[in-house]
Amino acid sequence: MFKGFRDFVMRGNVVELAVAVVMGAALSAFVASFTAAFIEPLIKLVTGGGQVGGEFVINNVVFEYSLFINGLITFLLTAAAVYFVIVLPMNKLSERLGLTKEEEEVAEEITLLREIRDELRRKSTQP
Repeated sequence: MFKGFRDFVMRGNVVELAVAVVMGAALSAFVASFTAAFIEPLIKLVTGGGQVGGEFVINNVVFEYSLFINGLITFLLTAAAVYFVIVLPMNKLSERLGLTKEEEEVAEEITLLREIRDELRRKSTQP
């Protein structure tokens, strides 16, 4: 997963990166609402339910660990969604379309080097 994400980010296409940021923000909002509506109540239910579920009190200070767990789950779900909805399909699409940018640049450099070589040969054979 990390290799595919790294390959996507290192490609350097600003438009793709901008689309990924916008889609990531939209997915993040969706996942945050999902975890707030379903996961957080489940955490509170599992840890005691009612007013005290998902929290503990020390010296009249309330520590809501359910918010931390909810945030962690939100992050993990968002990262997975961005990878599987945006990054992986974009990588597959670029594979289907053929050469990557690095391969295109290398091919162009090789073409230029061949043209230089041919020009040098042509000049060396002329009197």
